[in-house]
Amino acid sequence: MNTREKTVHEMTLKSIGPFLAITFGLTWGIALLAILFPEQIYRFFGEFDTTNPLYILAVYGPAFAAVILVLHHYGLRGLYHYVRRLTLVRMPPGWWVFLVLGIPLHYYLGAMIMGTYPGPFPYTTWYFALPALLHMLLLGPVEEFGWRGIALPLLQRRFAPLWAGLIIGVVWGVWHLPAFFIGGTPHSEWMFLSFFVGVISLSVIMTALFNASRGSILIAGLFHFQINNPLWPDGKPWDVVLFTVTAVIIVGLYRQKMLSREDSITGVLMPDEAEETL
Repeated sequence: MNTREKTVHEMTLKSIGPFLAITFGLTWGIALLAILFPEQIYRFFGEFDTTNPLYILAVYGPAFAAVILVLHHYGLRGLYHYVRRLTLVRMPPGWWVFLVLGIPLHYYLGAMIMGTYPGPFPYTTWYFALPALLHMLLLGPVEEFGWRGIALPLLQRRFAPLWAGLIIGVVWGVWHLPAFFIGGTPHSEWMFLSFFVGVISLSVIMTALFNASRGSILIAGLFHFQINNPLWPDGKPWDVVLFTVTAVIIVGLYRQKMLSREDSITGVLMPDEAEETL
């Protein structure tokens, strides 16, 4: 933990409680409205899909919680140094290869096993894919301001990366649960158990990547974008199996780092900043 974060209002592991309260309160509150009043939601905001403003607001729940807590504990200057974690781009080349090529490979292999690849390109022309890519870039990855920006470093102050990643994975999966009961969402067509296992596996992988990148929110967001990239073929449920196998392999390869807190990233703000910033 950075020494400059040791202030009277230091963010500690206890901050996980308020973070989860805000995150679940906002997201599940909106989801409850969509479940109880679907006709009114449709009348004012349109179908409750990924472009619905209420859906987007619900997805942004972890990010809103993170910003609120950082402002409360560290003020505007602290928020600036928290956001500066977006500038962290260094990590071992092998992890970059996995991020750029390894993730889509899981989907292509899964689709090949399913027999759904090769198949038609999901868009009539390539430039129709650009708005979809931009939308996905500005949707799911924003969650990482909360999950990997706040929750993971705080949990790693007490737990080894493997256990912290598993905890985040379980919470992350449960947080998505209401989407499976709302028509129009992508999740409403999926099996929750398969999704839940996949999310936990992805969380473990992302934990290793997060520590390798020294706590980069940007790289965590790019990982999230890659797993939601609309260009990859549908490989369910085999993509989940492949990601789970990959998570086990990563834990085995990096077992010393995954089972020890020695190299864990635990700071919420940009590392190695001057203490006078707060």
